[in-house]
Amino acid sequence: MALDGRAGSRRAFIGSFTAAGGPGLVTAAVSRADGALTPVAAVKDVPDPSYLALGPTGRTLYAVSETAEGAVAAYRVDGDLPELAGPPVPVNGSGPTHLSLHDGHVLTANYGSGSVTAVPVRPDGTLAATPSGLLRHTGSGPHDRRQRGPHAHQVQPDPSGRWAVSVDLGTDSVRVCTLERGVPVLHREFALRPGSGPRHLAFHPDGEHAYVVNELTPTVTVCRWEAAGGSLKPLAEIPVLPGAPAGDAHPSGIAVSPDGRFVWTATRGEDVLSVLAVEGDGLRLTAVVPCGGHWPRALAEHDGFLYAANERSGDVSWFAVDGPTGLPRYDGSVRVAAASCVVFG
Repeated sequence: MALDGRAGSRRAFIGSFTAAGGPGLVTAAVSRADGALTPVAAVKDVPDPSYLALGPTGRTLYAVSETAEGAVAAYRVDGDLPELAGPPVPVNGSGPTHLSLHDGHVLTANYGSGSVTAVPVRPDGTLAATPSGLLRHTGSGPHDRRQRGPHAHQVQPDPSGRWAVSVDLGTDSVRVCTLERGVPVLHREFALRPGSGPRHLAFHPDGEHAYVVNELTPTVTVCRWEAAGGSLKPLAEIPVLPGAPAGDAHPSGIAVSPDGRFVWTATRGEDVLSVLAVEGDGLRLTAVVPCGGHWPRALAEHDGFLYAANERSGDVSWFAVDGPTGLPRYDGSVRVAAASCVVFG
């Protein structure tokens, strides 16, 4: 099956950990009928392309290289085989785990060094040779092993496009930033419950609520978001499991349904997906289902289907979502060793 990037093509891009045997960056066809993924090409130009983000034109894909040195790369994705568009750019931070596009820059969240890096994007979608700025996080948390220092895990723009929001597992906080001449500048830092270990944040379609999935406790923190002032206010913390976990339970991915009625989370160890119904300023856990693999690292919603990248079982599973209940029904999976994320173009 060939893909060429033309209008109407449906594609997915899957990231993986090459250090754990992953194929690198994978292009897959997406079935219009049942959401199934069929890999068609893979490249290993950069090590550990664990997180991906598609550019606004759909013809350039950006990938972190989650290594101790840390880098970001741009790919042309007009054809089946992604083509590296210039050399990877060092981010001056270690272990970048997430990236997004904001105000003409690629932003990376650097877990190992606890920082956020901005790299300018040229008009043709390629990356500048060096970063334009870096914001170092500071602080720690009560967890002796995981929170001895800052660990930026995610950075993304808010729905208004005015702010960049970074989530830090090590400091139990969310930072709201601006870009000033390409340099990330702190606007305000908002504290979550000590020891919660926030990992990723997803905004509600109303632009007034945000949901933070916590890695060190199996919960989601519901927040009110005010774009006018760049303000985040925690409102409630909701469990994503119906009882105490039997062993490891490390939440990872989070996604919000396009209609804003449901929030889904993934929990590693327990290897489940949780369904939470949105109720005003709160959430209510309604169901928990198996994730279709082992160690689900990331979640993505696309066209009525939910996808889980299962790192340790080495596959991506997909689920048809029931509209009235938000319940995911397992429909299939595809083998991708050390899978870490999936995005759609």
